[in-house]
Amino acid sequence: MCGICGEIRFDDQAVNAAGIEKMADAMAARGPDGAGVQIMGRVGFGHRRLKIIDLSEASAQPFHDATTGLTITFNGCIYNYPELRAELEAMGHRFTSSGDTEVILKAWAQWGEDALPRLYGMFAFAIHERDSGRVILVRDRFGIKPLYLAEIRGALRFASTLPALLAAGGVDTSIDRVALNHYLSWHAVVPAPRTILTGVRKLPAATIRVISADGHYQDRIWWKPDHRRLEGDASRSDAEWQEMLLDALRRAVRRRMVADVPVGVLLSGGVDSSLITGLLAEEGQRDLATFSIGFEAAHGESGDEFRWSDLIAKHYGTSHNRIFIPSEEMRAHLPETIRAMSEPMVSYDNVGFYLLSREVSKSIPVVQSGQGADEVFAGYHWYPPMQGSTDPVADYAAAFFDRDAGRMQAHLSPEWHAGRDEAMEFLRGHFAAPGADDPVDKALRLDTNVMLTDDPVKRVDNMTMAWGLEARVPFLDHEVVELANRMPPGLKLAQGGKGILKDVARHVIPHEVIDRPKGYFPVPALKYIEGPYLEMVRDALTSSAARERGLFRDDYLNSLFAAPADHITKLRGSELWQVGLLELWLQEQGV
Repeated sequence: MCGICGEIRFDDQAVNAAGIEKMADAMAARGPDGAGVQIMGRVGFGHRRLKIIDLSEASAQPFHDATTGLTITFNGCIYNYPELRAELEAMGHRFTSSGDTEVILKAWAQWGEDALPRLYGMFAFAIHERDSGRVILVRDRFGIKPLYLAEIRGALRFASTLPALLAAGGVDTSIDRVALNHYLSWHAVVPAPRTILTGVRKLPAATIRVISADGHYQDRIWWKPDHRRLEGDASRSDAEWQEMLLDALRRAVRRRMVADVPVGVLLSGGVDSSLITGLLAEEGQRDLATFSIGFEAAHGESGDEFRWSDLIAKHYGTSHNRIFIPSEEMRAHLPETIRAMSEPMVSYDNVGFYLLSREVSKSIPVVQSGQGADEVFAGYHWYPPMQGSTDPVADYAAAFFDRDAGRMQAHLSPEWHAGRDEAMEFLRGHFAAPGADDPVDKALRLDTNVMLTDDPVKRVDNMTMAWGLEARVPFLDHEVVELANRMPPGLKLAQGGKGILKDVARHVIPHEVIDRPKGYFPVPALKYIEGPYLEMVRDALTSSAARERGLFRDDYLNSLFAAPADHITKLRGSELWQVGLLELWLQEQGV
């Protein structure tokens, strides 16, 4: 896991090597084990390295292969690289390192774009072809690894984080009105390719961009989710689906054990992380390190789920670590948590992941985590209303959107209105696309391939990599997701959501964890915006910088300050935290 960056010139100016170094330096936390910059004529690549596979300098990046004339800067992990390497060696390729980076280069040299479906893992990379002058940018199937882009005068820059692009300068930092509409509708999610800043875009998940030497480029989606049933699926029994899913999950967890360093688990005590722990134990992993975090209670609401994580840790005899964060420490670290965000993210558990990652990184560099299971296996409350819906667009929006068009206009200053309901138009277009006919499938496809990428997955990447910790997400193994997509929605909606996953878990982990009420990552002190948290948000939104921006109407802000608890979104989020977090993020990024 690393940080990548680069600059591609389309004019007669030299590559700004100092700018690349600034971008790389801004991502030092993502790659504390090494750094490199390489200039290839009009193209320059930068890299920050976290050593996980091949700990020697033979896999240092940017990595150049003199035989093929290819140079790569790569962030991620290819879990099946040993098998690919053996296949490529049988074809005559020779390797100078023992890592996965060189395997990508040789695979590209052998198969070109056809190499991408062969890569099992999470990745974002850039390849420069010496002979053609082309640059290829690629992002993995679910966008687990980020890739931000900025067009500047005469060039394109890219980086693993948005703040890294800002560090090099020259970026248009004005607010994108369409992105602002998305942010306030989708509880802070801005679907690719947009970001909240006009001058920064992100390569969509499962996308390859081929940039020719003259600057022209072409984007292609190289993998698409498909919720259509295969022949024979309709006649499968529940037991057969369960057996297929358990086999797929075992492979997914086994794949994510590949590393030259220890691998642990972020154990919340919920079904998802508990199942990962159980499957790792089945694989024979000894002295497994598990980590749980808790916070102070507030308003009678518990701030931890240690009861459940302790149960799993004791059952499997893991080396368990309880991490308790006092409220004052959490508040003290909120600014740096916000600074670590590549985009503003409102989920209360950001600070939880940030502080958990700080502690975990002191003892272990890689963890498996349970993100993605709720979106893939229908674990949220807005999926059941979609079953049998005759108007899925309206029903999804009614359950999911933070604001409709009317409330958006009442909250935003007139000059920031987008001109149309951008979130609703995006929703209509996505639901109308082929490949998902059932309303539940339409919602799952949107959440798994758009919302998941730009909320939970981004959150985990940003917060773990802020401490040089690599997080792997087996529930987003593409074979697991492809199998889940084929399943009848009823199998997933059963038992209050994630029915088939719970049935599979019963074969592996104690039933007490499965049958308890649905849990979450509790941060109650931040959920209730009052006292010092209210002061912090009010100070940001009434600052000279915020007033100059003028995003929100004064009467709306005053109503939020007066009674934050009266302004809660459908997904139980705070409107005040949503608008305040945006301003806090802009200020932390120097915008």
